[in-house]
Amino acid sequence: LKKAGIPEIPVKIGDGALGWGENSPFDKIIVSAAAPSIPKQLIKQLKIGGIIVAPIGSQYIQRLTVLKKSAEGTQTEQKTPCVFVPLISDKK
Repeated sequence: LKKAGIPEIPVKIGDGALGWGENSPFDKIIVSAAAPSIPKQLIKQLKIGGIIVAPIGSQYIQRLTVLKKSAEGTQTEQKTPCVFVPLISDKK
């Protein structure tokens, strides 16, 4: 990032399904790898009023999915079909 001229930005390398609990809660989370469902840890780390955008589905076809979190719970809306690389997680 420094070579690209981007200022100091916190970066974490690790299991994306676990999120980044110590820096949460987040306003928005963008997931750039496919999973069968939105990882529960990411939903826990989302602020009330926050949004997660993630490709959700099987290995070969997913739908871009938007999850909105409110005080009453979560609401998901499936958008366009897509295909992303799979989210690899140590968590079973």
